[in-house]
Amino acid sequence: MNGLPLSGTTVVEFCHSVAGPYAASILADLGADVIKVENPEKGDYGRDWGPPFAHGTSTLFHVLNHNKRGLALDLRDAVTAARLKTFILENADVVIQNMRPGAIDKLGLGAEALRAAKPELIYCDLGAYGRSGPLKNHPGYDPLMQAYGGIMSVTGVEGGEPVRVGTSIADMGSGMWAAMGILAALNRRHVTGEGCHVTTSLFETAVGWMTAHIGGYLASGDLRRRMGSGVAEIVPHQAFETADGHVMVAAGNDNLFRTLAKLLQRPELSADLRFATNSKRVENRHTLIPMLQEIFHTKPTAEWLTRLEAAGIPAAPIQSVDQVVAADQTKALGILQKDPKLDLTLVGLPLEFDGVRPPYRFSAPTLGEHNDLLSDANVATPQKAAS
Repeated sequence: MNGLPLSGTTVVEFCHSVAGPYAASILADLGADVIKVENPEKGDYGRDWGPPFAHGTSTLFHVLNHNKRGLALDLRDAVTAARLKTFILENADVVIQNMRPGAIDKLGLGAEALRAAKPELIYCDLGAYGRSGPLKNHPGYDPLMQAYGGIMSVTGVEGGEPVRVGTSIADMGSGMWAAMGILAALNRRHVTGEGCHVTTSLFETAVGWMTAHIGGYLASGDLRRRMGSGVAEIVPHQAFETADGHVMVAAGNDNLFRTLAKLLQRPELSADLRFATNSKRVENRHTLIPMLQEIFHTKPTAEWLTRLEAAGIPAAPIQSVDQVVAADQTKALGILQKDPKLDLTLVGLPLEFDGVRPPYRFSAPTLGEHNDLLSDANVATPQKAAS
């Protein structure tokens, strides 16, 4: 790869917690010069979200903010805010923010003010509930959106307590949408020369993850229920308990089910009219799954995995985090990357370009580490900028 894809692109980030910093971290990993602006008192809330901590800062902050530079500024100070605005107008291609609604506008650093002065600027607002509607000014966090957006209604085991997806899927998904929107806007700017105001939110992302469930409901009127490891549209496509653990089996079509039935020494199942097609297997799920479960109980996980792989049936063990880290496949991909200075290893960007994964270039910034970016040598004074 000849240079990183976003080399030469400057991004100013007014973000805290997870969603906004994750969006900016994607751009940073792709080579953008991301300059993170923090409150000088304590900085991003994420700095204190631990344990675990590494080198005095939460590991979560390192995860979301490596490959960035950092400023610690009191933006309530008019001179400081004006100097930063000048820096943005002179240097930035992209601004991204996830502050509480209206806060950034009061500082004169919102989309309307900055894009009026610099039409080619791409500005991304990443909010909680979206830019319109009765909840547009309400704060929001990942678990609230998993609840309000319906994700928790279909996660977990039927009859059980509400369960949150174990990763911050609404936060990180919003960061991905923000990054994709910014990349699309950058691409359009190459053609038109015009910037864009990109908006997304945690709630829109949660609803977006529910697209299959909502589409199914609107078509049928049926509400999806919690199905544990299974899915509504395909059977068998779930984890089965073995003699010593679990195995995830994805027999996603009729041919695979016939192969599975033969492997389980129950070939008559695939000829049974109740199970001959996927739609019939879905309809008769509660009859078929206990039959299969009884068979999977008879042998250990490793033996089932060997047999399933030999037969060409997609299957996998349910691995814990330590097993994922130690897996040969993880090591072969080189997706775990070491900090160039600190004793710290993080997950790299899940992308390669011409066979090369973008590198871990530098550590997350200490609070205010790069405040010299706003020195007179690097930015015009507000008086000069106005003249």
